[in-house]
Amino acid sequence: MSYIPRLKTKYRKEVAPKLMEEFQYKSVMEVPRVVKVSVNQGLGDATGDKKLVDNAINEITIITGQRAVPTYARKSISNFKLREGMPIGARVTLRSDQMYEFLDRFISVALPRVRDFRGISDKSFDGRGNYSIGITEQIIFPEIDIDKVNRISGMNITIVTTAKTDAEALALLKHLGLPFKNQKSNNN
Repeated sequence: MSYIPRLKTKYRKEVAPKLMEEFQYKSVMEVPRVVKVSVNQGLGDATGDKKLVDNAINEITIITGQRAVPTYARKSISNFKLREGMPIGARVTLRSDQMYEFLDRFISVALPRVRDFRGISDKSFDGRGNYSIGITEQIIFPEIDIDKVNRISGMNITIVTTAKTDAEALALLKHLGLPFKNQKSNNN
């Protein structure tokens, strides 16, 4: 028997039935699911130092378990000393089992390591059921060796779902285990 990620099993056995009941779906195919996770790191200082992009690619590759690719500038901006085609960041798109593995490690290991963590905001949905979160330090991931980090940099993580509304996506991500802030604490 092949390996099935823990979060994928949880989605099939617990989350999907809860969402079916909660939103009164007629078919299992209507239940929202996570399609892909995109991890992106933009480096403004990469115009001066090319090694920053290589370091970012290596770090994202270590964190996600999939080879990251560089992103390039689309147009030249003279004030930033930026030329069209220069590498200015790194990104990776995770799907299927690697996506579930990354999400599981992100929820259960990385997020609790954030300093003064009180939950993530539930306001970062785009209106179509996709959720984005910004991480300020890449060292929250245990795969990164703090001694080998040259500079602390953040990254954006976007979770793309098949949900039609933000409420459905919020329910899906809550059931998967993302620690959202309590509504009552936002009003205080």
